[in-house]
Amino acid sequence: MKETKLPGDKGLVLLSRAKHHAIAAKLTKTFIFDTKPLIVQYEVNFQNGIECGGAYVKLLSKASELNLDQFHDKTPYTIMFGPDKCGEDYKLHFIFRHKSPKTGNYEEKHAKRPDADLKNYFTDKKTHLYTLILNPDNSFEILIDQNVVNSGNLLSDMTPPVNPPQEIEDPNDQKPEDWDERAKIPDPDAVKPDDWDEDAPAKIPDEDAVKPEGWLDDEPEYVADPDAEKPEDWDEDMDGEWEAPQIANPKCESAPGCGVWQRPTIDNPSYKGKWKPPMIDNPNYQGIWKPRKIPNPDFFEDLEPFKMTPVNALGLELWSMTSDIFFDNFIICTDRAVADDWGNDGWGLKKAADGAAEPGVVGQMMAAAEERPWLWVVYILTVALPVFLVILFCCSGKPSAAEYKKTDAPQPDVNEEKVEERDRGEAEEEEEEKAEEKPEVKQKTDGDAETASQEEEEEEEEEEEEEEEEARKPTVEEEETANRSPRNRKPRRE
Repeated sequence: MKETKLPGDKGLVLLSRAKHHAIAAKLTKTFIFDTKPLIVQYEVNFQNGIECGGAYVKLLSKASELNLDQFHDKTPYTIMFGPDKCGEDYKLHFIFRHKSPKTGNYEEKHAKRPDADLKNYFTDKKTHLYTLILNPDNSFEILIDQNVVNSGNLLSDMTPPVNPPQEIEDPNDQKPEDWDERAKIPDPDAVKPDDWDEDAPAKIPDEDAVKPEGWLDDEPEYVADPDAEKPEDWDEDMDGEWEAPQIANPKCESAPGCGVWQRPTIDNPSYKGKWKPPMIDNPNYQGIWKPRKIPNPDFFEDLEPFKMTPVNALGLELWSMTSDIFFDNFIICTDRAVADDWGNDGWGLKKAADGAAEPGVVGQMMAAAEERPWLWVVYILTVALPVFLVILFCCSGKPSAAEYKKTDAPQPDVNEEKVEERDRGEAEEEEEEKAEEKPEVKQKTDGDAETASQEEEEEEEEEEEEEEEEARKPTVEEEETANRSPRNRKPRRE
């Protein structure tokens, strides 16, 4: 192998392109299809990719006249299995040759196409493990790298079917001459309307159009090139009279147009086209004719197509437009565990070595962006958008309490419990002040007249001072606003 992570890794290589290649080897024991499954497995690496060509194997049918030195594309085989590609058609063949128990003739039966996308196996230049498992119950599985990519049954998933139909169309049956297959026919009673004009043109001149100002009617659209010169080798006897090539008239560049002005055309509202009678259901319609069915003279029923022609050799018979196709680790056995162990000991080591040498996630993303530059936009958006959202979330907060306008409207951060505690505290203070004022009132009633008059004057002076203090105090609304401010809140009681 040209590029391998395992020193000394050798295999069979198709070296030349655009040539036929063939090589085969006998099996140590003839495989007979009876009660044990057949497992075919091998490795392929398209080291240079693949343009057009195959990498399939053939299990050659046992025959007395089999000569591997003369192995070619016509050598009888029982099974053909493996990858094949040409253009953009990626295939994974499983074909077996079935022998008719009635006629003795062989016919190729092709498995249905896999639903999986196979392109990557042909283009990634890695070693892949191809496995075919055929079971005695006629079921089959096709695996790539130990993963099932196709499965089915020999009786129901092959084309053409293993068993022919019981009835076939009579090849001698012919359609009657009067058989009418027309579902619709023109209405024979329909009549063309009198006002239907079949000669009306589809387009007519636009009568509302006006010639643009500055149109040069007398200037041709093209003129002879004044700088052109007749070639020296021009022979007028042979080539005719020489004429300078035509170029666009330079005078028309600054004008809306040159030459004879013509009105633009528009759709003709009176145009109806050629009249045709409407279609109606055909009263004589008999349906699409089919030949009658007859018993199939070649019918048979083979319920055990697994019992194929025994094989005693394996070969590669290939043609490819790509060189350096690498093959390795062929095995034919009947035990799935043996095949898995064989694959893990060979292909498994190569897969592990390739995985260890592969770049990390970042390296793969960079390599993908080199092939598809538009991925850079995806990467930038994927990284930048979350960062922007985080910054936006962290830096954008609620405005501080000092920024709120002093107003009666409730603020979003007012705590109702704190407001209730403040109101209870104010009520308790008012009750204490009233309790202190009651003894003073009692003393004033027991005094003499002179003391009472003196106290009245002092009370009047105190009332005047209280009025002045109340004038200087903030209003109730201002006090409530101040109390609601976070700066003036009382600490919460635990």
